[in-house]
Amino acid sequence: MNLNEAEVGKEYVITDVNTNGDEEMKSFLFTLGCYSGEPITVVDRKKRNLVVSIKDARYSIDAELAEAIMI
Repeated sequence: MNLNEAEVGKEYVITDVNTNGDEEMKSFLFTLGCYSGEPITVVDRKKRNLVVSIKDARYSIDAELAEAIMI
């Protein structure tokens, strides 16, 4: 399941980051702390964006990035 399908307020563990070969996207997600084994929580949904909490920081990511994060 990808992050777009996650419930708001529930903590998940990232199982994979599937960017379909897009190294720039994978590198960007890695700088946010999105990699296998890392806990992630969807804090809020704003239209097509998600507000997520990773490593005590909050980020707003779009649906395309959220789709690449497998939980």
